[in-house]
Amino acid sequence: MLEELRITGLGVIEDTTLSLTGGMNVLTGETGAGKTMVVTGLGLLFGGRADAARVRTDPGRAVVEGRLRLAGSAADVVGRRVADAGAESDSDGSLLLSRTVTTEGRSRAHVGGRTVPVSVLADVGGEVVAVHGQSDQLRLLRPAEQRAALDRFAGAEHEKLLDGYREAYASWRRASDELAQRRDNASQRHQEAELLRLGLDEISRVDPQPGEEDALRDEARRLEHAEGLRSAAEAAHQAVAGGGEDASVADASGLLANAARLLEGQAGVDARLAELAGRLTEAATQVGDVAAELSGYLAALDADPDRLTTIYERRAALRSLTRKYAEDTDGVIAWAERAQARLAELDPDDAALAELAAEAERLAADAGTLAGRVTASRQEAAGRFADQVSEELAGLAMPHARIEVVVSPRPAGRAESDLSVAGVELGAAPDGVDEVELRLLAHPGAPALPLQKGASGGELSRVMLAIEVVFAGAGGPETLVFDEVDAGVGGRAAVEIGRRLARLARQHQVLVVTHLPQVAAFADQHLVVAKDSGGAVTTSGVRVVEHTDRTRELARMLAGLPDSDLGIAHAEELLAVASRTKHG
Repeated sequence: MLEELRITGLGVIEDTTLSLTGGMNVLTGETGAGKTMVVTGLGLLFGGRADAARVRTDPGRAVVEGRLRLAGSAADVVGRRVADAGAESDSDGSLLLSRTVTTEGRSRAHVGGRTVPVSVLADVGGEVVAVHGQSDQLRLLRPAEQRAALDRFAGAEHEKLLDGYREAYASWRRASDELAQRRDNASQRHQEAELLRLGLDEISRVDPQPGEEDALRDEARRLEHAEGLRSAAEAAHQAVAGGGEDASVADASGLLANAARLLEGQAGVDARLAELAGRLTEAATQVGDVAAELSGYLAALDADPDRLTTIYERRAALRSLTRKYAEDTDGVIAWAERAQARLAELDPDDAALAELAAEAERLAADAGTLAGRVTASRQEAAGRFADQVSEELAGLAMPHARIEVVVSPRPAGRAESDLSVAGVELGAAPDGVDEVELRLLAHPGAPALPLQKGASGGELSRVMLAIEVVFAGAGGPETLVFDEVDAGVGGRAAVEIGRRLARLARQHQVLVVTHLPQVAAFADQHLVVAKDSGGAVTTSGVRVVEHTDRTRELARMLAGLPDSDLGIAHAEELLAVASRTKHG
């Protein structure tokens, strides 16, 4: 429930606070006093579009604040959404909302004192408040909106059924689109597959190995410098192991061994020489190992020119691959792996296409079955909806009028796709295969005509109000706002409108903006928007009227004479009738 609404700097409203109660709250006032700004403020608070033109230049920004008291399932849903946005309710369970709009059009939203996206306010508003206004009447004249309204009226089980159909429809469309894409793009896919095969064939013939390019480069370098390497290795081997042409040249290994022996001969005299002798012996061993490795290196050193030619040819083949497919051989190998995977996608066999076609057909059958069930559910709900609206019309001085809700199949070719339902091709969309139209029979024997053609202005207002009352009475948000939906209505019908809104207020918090005293008399709380033109700038404020003030306001609404004795008497009579009706 919306407990409090404060509006600052919006239109003619400089700064005002509305304290709202449960039950029926009525908002009245002279034309131009600012009643519309209250509804506009509500729209802003719950995520509506911000219009900078409505912001007062002084102070240069409009602020709308509200306090919600949450209960029931809405409290759980809103609580989760608010928590996801990083905000939280107050300790007493209330939730503070705020929306700020500047003259430059910038907008900010807060929930529980935490800055949040405006979409959070819209999500909260969708759970807690529903606005029914003249613009909504025009909206409900559109067939798509009539279908959506019927779906909401049909109830939770119908919504589950419709959600199931939408999932089945989406799965079928995805499978059908994929099948059509594979068939339509067969030539293009075939060309891409051929290019991949050519590349894979070329790579397969060369058969590059991981790290092969580096290994070949090192081997080629050794072969290209084989003579220099041999000379250096032979000279080094001779220096450490001897065996050259000049036998008088001592080798390193022999010199080290001889030095070790000389020191060992004096080790008994000085222990320091024994340690040095050991180190020389170790060095001689290492030099011997180097000599052995040099010998093996010389034996393995290959200067075969044929092998070098083979390496050159192999490296040229690898460079041909790296120029086309990747920077190195490892990249070429990775490209081949990706090409194999892509080829499997591009070149399915006929069995795979047949399997996909069968899957699309199965999904189409599932969607068709669910679409038929949605249609049956809508037809059942249409009967209940029509009966309830017709019953409301009888109490709105249209006793012989009836509403028909026609649920008809949508012809093939008039939607996103065609779907077979019970053997008949129909136009299918995410909303089903039905077209829904509200029709009015103004009196017995009159043809059933669409609402916009079958009703006068006053009749249309009453029909739309009856629809709104039935629709709102089917559940939905706790707070219901009716913005002058009683326009064009008067007399007895106006009293019946008030009675029905009061009846709604037994289960909902109702806020009604009205010009009708017959409606205002049923209020549990009466709020008046009053204009003040005493200063340089016209402003408006909102105040609660009770007792004598309320009687005078009703008299003003009745005859424009708040101090007329006759008007006041009539107002008192209205209040008495409304009180008896509400409590009887």
